[in-house]
Amino acid sequence: MNDEHKLKDHLRWGLTAFCVIAASISFGYILLQFDKVKAFGAMFFTILMPVVYGAVLAYLLAPVYNWCVGLTDKLLGALGLGKREQRLGVGRTIGTIVSLIVLFVVVAGLISMLLPQLLESVQNVIDTLPENVNDLIVWGRKVLDDNPDIMDQVVFYMDELIEWAKSLGKNVVAPNLDKLISGLSNSMFNLVVWLKNILIGVIVMIYLLNMKDELATIAKKCVYGLFPVEWANGIIGEVRFAHKVFGGFILGKLLDSLIIGIICFFCMKLMKLPYVLLISVIIGVTNIIPFFGPFIGAAPSALLILLVDPLQCVYFLIFILLLQQFDGNILGPKILGESTGVSSFWVLFSILLFGGLFGFVGMIIGVPTFAVLYRLIADGVKSALRKKKLPEETSSYEGTCYVDEETLEVRLREETPQAAKGRKAEEKAVRKATERAVRKAAGKKSVEPEDGPGTESPKGPR
Repeated sequence: MNDEHKLKDHLRWGLTAFCVIAASISFGYILLQFDKVKAFGAMFFTILMPVVYGAVLAYLLAPVYNWCVGLTDKLLGALGLGKREQRLGVGRTIGTIVSLIVLFVVVAGLISMLLPQLLESVQNVIDTLPENVNDLIVWGRKVLDDNPDIMDQVVFYMDELIEWAKSLGKNVVAPNLDKLISGLSNSMFNLVVWLKNILIGVIVMIYLLNMKDELATIAKKCVYGLFPVEWANGIIGEVRFAHKVFGGFILGKLLDSLIIGIICFFCMKLMKLPYVLLISVIIGVTNIIPFFGPFIGAAPSALLILLVDPLQCVYFLIFILLLQQFDGNILGPKILGESTGVSSFWVLFSILLFGGLFGFVGMIIGVPTFAVLYRLIADGVKSALRKKKLPEETSSYEGTCYVDEETLEVRLREETPQAAKGRKAEEKAVRKATERAVRKAAGKKSVEPEDGPGTESPKGPR
């Protein structure tokens, strides 16, 4: 029997050593061949892009789908029609149809609003561009006539600019004309591929909406089968926390951005600013990005207004600044609450980090992703402190303190063991006095309705 236990221990240690060595070699290979690994990852991600689109759409439309399934089950159950499985089948069908209708209405509505407004804006820019350029030239001539020295410098640099443009056209544009045409063709091909991926993504979304409960059950079964029960419960708990953070943040941010877009629309209407609908949509969409979103949307919008009226551009920038303050300090906290649980500094840090790594998508998912990672690290630190029987509260480590190696008590750096013991006794005495005062106040409060003024005690007069 002992030999059998020894053999199992040797096998376990051997397997552990093999896994550690294999992981070390793999990590070293990834560092040495990072470009190849990155290219392989990009290729793999490109192949699965329709699945990614479908998963994102399914996650966003899951609340609509779940609401339809639950409402259908409740209504059919109240009417006594069919068994539960039949009612759920009908509910899934209705939920899928409603989800597709919502997706189509949102996309068609955005296109119908944006496309005409965008074409009109471009046409207005083209129409007003000659007049604006002419005004700029007249103003420039007036300034240069009054300043001959500046005029000489401008003429010199204009000649240099003309020569540079000629050389650019001769040496760069003409030899690479075939590359420009090829790039345009590739752009058209990429557009067709993107539309194909979106179409397949919608099909994947339908499958995922109807399979999400089954997939969650299979995943839970695998987790309990591969890990110890304690670890499995922890993994499932963290996944649920991640779902809560991502769902609350993304859906809350979408609602917040919709409200900001509507407010922007009506305020710009009242201020009689140009391009109201186009700019309101731009501000609403970019507002999904925390912190930087309003400024990202304000830059091109301000440029459009600047081409029409510089003074109105100033009014618009002041309005956007006030709108951003309203969203960041009042509306956003009301809708999102403490869904992420991270401070403003870490919000800024996560946006910069994930935005630099993954671009626009990283700026959107950076905050909830960092919130989940922050929670995992915090739970790991608390677990390690708990095993060492050390305080878990952050406030216990404030100031110049240290942990006594013998008693495992947190002490101030200048305290002696006797002083620390006296401080602990004093804190204990204060805590007991506070508890007695609270119990005494609670006792008086409970007796007051019966022994109030003008009444007798239940035991009779004393």
